[in-house]
Amino acid sequence: MRISPIIEVNELLKIYKNSDVMIFDVCSSKNAKADYENEHIEGALYVDLKTQLAEIKNDLSKGGRHPLPQPKTFAKTLTDFGITKNKHIVIYDDNNGANAAARFWWMLKSAGHKKVQVLNGGLTQAKENNVPLSSKMEIFKKASEPYQIESWILPLIEINEVERISQNPNYLVIDVRDTDRYEGKTEPIDLIAGHIPGAINFPFTENLDTNGFFLKPNQLRKKYNKIFGKIKPENSVVHCGSGVTACHTLLALDYAEMPIPKLYIGSWSEWSRNNKIIEKQTPNSTYKQVKVHCFLKI
Repeated sequence: MRISPIIEVNELLKIYKNSDVMIFDVCSSKNAKADYENEHIEGALYVDLKTQLAEIKNDLSKGGRHPLPQPKTFAKTLTDFGITKNKHIVIYDDNNGANAAARFWWMLKSAGHKKVQVLNGGLTQAKENNVPLSSKMEIFKKASEPYQIESWILPLIEINEVERISQNPNYLVIDVRDTDRYEGKTEPIDLIAGHIPGAINFPFTENLDTNGFFLKPNQLRKKYNKIFGKIKPENSVVHCGSGVTACHTLLALDYAEMPIPKLYIGSWSEWSRNNKIIEKQTPNSTYKQVKVHCFLKI
């Protein structure tokens, strides 16, 4: 039986005390750890995006701002948390799944974990629906058997391959950042504004309704079938700024029971640091290509 990748608050309330259920807080705002220590869903363990869901390098041109850790490193993280293959994992953050909940979901699913869900509406909905909260230090015990991960089983794509296919009409590259960043009007995080030539823009926020909940699966299917058209699933790529919010769109597609495209984990943060062609909007609303020379290590 297929398990939906999204869980509703009322469903969580029925199961959160079950012995096989483990809840994880992956909020990743500036004060996320302090906020967790002040208030989190009862029993939830804190996961740090930068140290446990990424392996950040000194040179961000190699993998971007949040490159994946090695599978065996991630396996050790899961083992240390006490996660075993039979555990039912529920994940939340404070930004409708877009901070790091979807990233943790993708990593667990790509590790072959079967029961993993993201809380619809996240911490906000938990608070509004009387899910028990706590400020106590949660205790967890290392698993007696190591979690085994040999490789990521969901599709990934590297920067040179993205460059090769990005302007090929038989492929589709989707940039899920907000439109102003895609068009190069602003860039609050990375060094250079713009987007990968050939990439289309479909912000991850399009996966949500006005209340911050995921659209229903049939609504998502309608949207994405229109976007993909005749493009084969294996010829589609999703990216964002650093490989985190892109997972929100991959989660939405899985929720819609559609194939999961390739994830370009390095995303714009890697592309914009690698002497690649970029596109950005000009004042008359057309796009121009610019050769970028950037070798900074930050």
